[in-house]
Amino acid sequence: MRIGDLIKTAEKEGKEKHVPVIELVACPDCGEKVVKITVGKEVPHPNTIEHHIKWISLFGVKGELAVHIASFDLGPTYGVPTVVTHANLEGMSELIALEYCNIHGLWESSLTL
Repeated sequence: MRIGDLIKTAEKEGKEKHVPVIELVACPDCGEKVVKITVGKEVPHPNTIEHHIKWISLFGVKGELAVHIASFDLGPTYGVPTVVTHANLEGMSELIALEYCNIHGLWESSLTL
């Protein structure tokens, strides 16, 4: 088995509170575009010790290479699964977000730039 076989997506599992939503938004401080990732945008994800998002990672696609941009480690009860980061997106064709729910496993989504 490959780890890719274990990653869930909206296409495989349906849209729900685990699919990371990637958006490009304006930074309120500097006005530049930043990457915002929200897990549970339409239906909030619970954040309890028993059921929570542990981490979110962001990758860019540059040519045929996946480039790691950022990772965020979230606490089980008070970590809201929304993260924002400035990123150099020059030469990137796509963004990929990967997140881990301690009960429901790995989830992925992408945004074509």
